[in-house]
Amino acid sequence: MSNLLNVDQLSWQISNKVILKDISFTVSKGEVIGIIGPNGAGKTSLLRCLSHQQKNTKTSILSGDVYLKNKSINHYNAKELAQHFAHVAQKAEAIFSLTALDIVKMGLLPHKGLFTVDNDHDKQQIKLALNKVGLAHAEKMNFNQLSGGEQQRLLIARALVQQAQILILDEPTNHLDVYYQHQILNLISQLNITVIMTVHDLNLASQYCQRLLLLEQGQLVADGKPSEILTEAQLSKVFRLPCLVTNDALIQKPRVFFSLPKKQPANLYGDN
Repeated sequence: MSNLLNVDQLSWQISNKVILKDISFTVSKGEVIGIIGPNGAGKTSLLRCLSHQQKNTKTSILSGDVYLKNKSINHYNAKELAQHFAHVAQKAEAIFSLTALDIVKMGLLPHKGLFTVDNDHDKQQIKLALNKVGLAHAEKMNFNQLSGGEQQRLLIARALVQQAQILILDEPTNHLDVYYQHQILNLISQLNITVIMTVHDLNLASQYCQRLLLLEQGQLVADGKPSEILTEAQLSKVFRLPCLVTNDALIQKPRVFFSLPKKQPANLYGDN
């Protein structure tokens, strides 16, 4: 596998707050990578920096570099980045009045001029993407008529039409019930493109990701296969909770359980 991304000593600080610190790793073509860690660990911030989407202010300091195909990401313009990265955010944009077909067609924008008419190849790509996510029947429906799972699948179809090499997803299952969580992640894992996503549920990350990056307070503390990252000692330290890790016999992947520490019963009779 060839490296698509090379993250080299990436750090990001806003005012006196460290967001990311000295993060380095590579991403190979075709990998499905999950970024995990507690709230505030820097997961979404790392996603933004990977595709040069971070918000720069007068008080922000960004150092290190991200290389896309051995070229600094700073040397790509917005249209070029859109040809390489496709984003699916936690919450959909204000596109509720658009039809499913209109939304998927947005994926063509990085590859076409403003007034270019869609050709037969474009229409075929849209049709294939809708079929792949199981929404060919819904192309004339408005976005707000679709379920949460269907909305996420539609945004993935848009990303497929965009023909990006790297799919970036921020908590793609955050607002979905159990069925749609598995449906979406199973779809993502079978797209045959490079995927980098933040995942809140460690068991979903274990089941659907080939590789995990564990963040703590803006630092990359572990990088490896789920079986290497999801250990009791490591997770207990990072999440500050007692942890039990077992092997799921059905899928042969680690299964993580957390619990609050048991409180010692009060001594009603003093310390005698």
